[in-house]
Amino acid sequence: MTLAGLCIDADEADHIVARFRAVTGMTGEIKGSRIALGERGLLFELLEKSNATSIVGLALSATQPALGMDRGDHDVDIYTALLEDVVGAMLPTAGACAKVIIDDGRYSADTLALIRSDIGRLVGPCGTARLELSHRAAGLQLADVIANTFFTRALPGNRQARMAAIVTPLMHAGRLTMRILSGEPHGEHEDEEQRQRSHREGH
Repeated sequence: MTLAGLCIDADEADHIVARFRAVTGMTGEIKGSRIALGERGLLFELLEKSNATSIVGLALSATQPALGMDRGDHDVDIYTALLEDVVGAMLPTAGACAKVIIDDGRYSADTLALIRSDIGRLVGPCGTARLELSHRAAGLQLADVIANTFFTRALPGNRQARMAAIVTPLMHAGRLTMRILSGEPHGEHEDEEQRQRSHREGH
């Protein structure tokens, strides 16, 4: 599972999405699974020109549920752990009164209410955590593209190198970092990341 947190001003996110739509002619919700490679590259170039920063959380071997555990419950647990890890990592630079917006379309209303409550406790009394449908929030749409890009980057195939090329400028600038679930931040330290992954999986 892959999750992206994006720290960006709402007006700046709206400007990026508006510019993207003006160039591409796209009118619907922007989803990483729906856009072409060139369109994805354009969005990342627009992000490069902004003040945005991002943290991407990845769950590797942790994605397999324990024997006898419900797959749906396990999926919620992993998502919540990723969200808490990413938001927690972003809080030191987000300020004491961070405003966190969470995608409202992934799980049931009751489950999302519990997740929002968890994040609300994490950001503290000064910060806020609210749910929003992604088609109403430009920042959520941009975060979806970032997460999908890293998900695709991890898959074997002829698109892997292209995805890596797209994210490299922001990573080299230190404005986009990766975190492995229950681990420390990872930049472009792919060799070390692979060694840790192999060790955890017993290879």
